[in-house]
Amino acid sequence: MRLDKFLTECGIGTRREVKNIISKNEITINGKKADSPKEKIDLEKDVVKIGETVLEYKKDRFYIMNKAAGFITATEDSREKTVMELLPEWVNKKDLFPVGRLDKDTEGLLLFTNNGKLAHELLSPKKHVDKTYQVKLLKEIDEKSVKLLEEGVDIGGYITKPSKVQIINNMEILLTISEGKFHQVKKMLEAVENKVIYLKRLRFGNLELGDLPIGGVREISLKDIF
Repeated sequence: MRLDKFLTECGIGTRREVKNIISKNEITINGKKADSPKEKIDLEKDVVKIGETVLEYKKDRFYIMNKAAGFITATEDSREKTVMELLPEWVNKKDLFPVGRLDKDTEGLLLFTNNGKLAHELLSPKKHVDKTYQVKLLKEIDEKSVKLLEEGVDIGGYITKPSKVQIINNMEILLTISEGKFHQVKKMLEAVENKVIYLKRLRFGNLELGDLPIGGVREISLKDIF
């Protein structure tokens, strides 16, 4: 792979920007200063550094975030703050995008990748990827409401698939669903005459939020997802 393409794929900058970086002798290959963007990189053997930092090429990248409230799930927006702004400097943002959506006021687990095929798989209705949410409620929830939620409720002409409800207390539940309809959790609770006052996604498929702090980001591998 050409050096300029390698640097671009590592998220260092555009082709024009990385050529400028190379011309300033900021890149070394196996300890020697690189002087041309056309130099060839052996991805298996060569050690490429910018300054003292070793650059690692990864075709597919995966990160999880504990999304903070107040940010929309989008790569860019002219009026709202997006989740991309929460990504720290060390994350290679090239071609990165969030998988699925969390509402602006919702916190919790959000997956990022540059692999479109994987994202499509995870979001496909045929996959039935489970998602677990911590849900705090406006009113106490009763056994009848729990049963209705688990069997499926009408959220505007659509009956939700069976879900699982774990009661934390009368005002808080864990709700596991296998779909991702627009505002689904909020609509499900409205269907049983209740209201969500706090929502956080704790699990997405095999991925769990764990102790990742609000706004925190962790790099993961493909084997963590499947």
